[in-house]
Amino acid sequence: MSNRFLSSTAKNLQPSGIRRFFDLAAGMEGVISLGVGEPDFVTSWKIREASILSLEEGYTSYTANPGILSLRKEISKYYRTKYSLSYDPNSEVLVTVGASQGIDLAIRAVVNPGEEVIVIRPSFVSYLPTIELAGGIPVPIETTAETDFRPTADAIRHAVTDRTKAVMICSPSNPTGTVLNQSSLQEIADVCIEKDLLVITDEIYAELSYDEAHVSIASLSKMRERTIVINGFSKGFAMTGWRLGFALGPDDILQAMLKIHQYTTMCASTTAQHGALEALRNGWEDVAHMRKHYQRRRNYIVRSFQEMGLSCHMPGGAFYAFPSIKSTGFSSEEFAEKLLHEEKVAVVPGNVFGPSGEGHIRCSYASSMEQLQEAVRRMEQFIARHSTQEPFLVDQKTMQT
Repeated sequence: MSNRFLSSTAKNLQPSGIRRFFDLAAGMEGVISLGVGEPDFVTSWKIREASILSLEEGYTSYTANPGILSLRKEISKYYRTKYSLSYDPNSEVLVTVGASQGIDLAIRAVVNPGEEVIVIRPSFVSYLPTIELAGGIPVPIETTAETDFRPTADAIRHAVTDRTKAVMICSPSNPTGTVLNQSSLQEIADVCIEKDLLVITDEIYAELSYDEAHVSIASLSKMRERTIVINGFSKGFAMTGWRLGFALGPDDILQAMLKIHQYTTMCASTTAQHGALEALRNGWEDVAHMRKHYQRRRNYIVRSFQEMGLSCHMPGGAFYAFPSIKSTGFSSEEFAEKLLHEEKVAVVPGNVFGPSGEGHIRCSYASSMEQLQEAVRRMEQFIARHSTQEPFLVDQKTMQT
């Protein structure tokens, strides 16, 4: 059929680079995937049981548009306890269909056509298209491994124009695992206050911070009123398939987001909301258990990459390592395709996260230790065949963690 009915926006939208490699790997047998960005843990039984019970009790109707009030109160309590941030559950908390919908709502609520949003790259693949779908103009700031993929205040300040509306950040980062500590966040905050900018902060990996406590930029002085916080249950609580997230922010912005949510989605899944309520009330031991395992896997895979000659900075959070593959002489795409076909290990080429991701690959360590060990064994064989340099010495800082 002709595509004459398609909008120009849909025609020009590029498919996800991550999806292309998922499709390639799906057609092969015996593949170990380090490409998937979701926990290998099953959602804890107490959360599933609470959801089942809600069905048995007949909670099958719409909820209030912004979500069940008891869940919004628990989300508000969560941020008050962890970050000393106060949000009114009646007007400043919105339950969304995953963090992805929260990001979309936030951008559509604040960005006018032609306005610019600064994005720190390498970045999650959906940020730029989501800005473009709202008629905005993404303005990427590239970062490198030499600075642990942290942006500088000067780089942000230099990117600001009279059309800049917001800065989008993600900490811990997908795909680099970099955590923006208080010092880095303060630099960003200072520029945003100076230039009167909004911040959209994706904190979906907040519970997967390993070396230091996660800091929300909204908790810094004078930032709450200019920050939209996006978070959810997918990563920390192993609830990716439940598609449940939430947004926090000033009343006027959250109410604008709620209007879009009302007309496009009505409300998040009732069953999932009951599960999320149980997660926030009684799921923290499971979060700690999974975090402990991810940290052990992180240490193993980063050390393994360095021992096989792939320079790799130590990710402070999320469940991704982002090693450099420049020593092989391959581009990111070439490396990922050859590795998949020769050793049946699926990784994501770093260039799909922006130009500064070129020369890297994203490897998820949200797989069992047995799978990680087998993937490392196969990658060692691959590197031994293709590396053009002597292996790097293992970084002592890495060895100590």
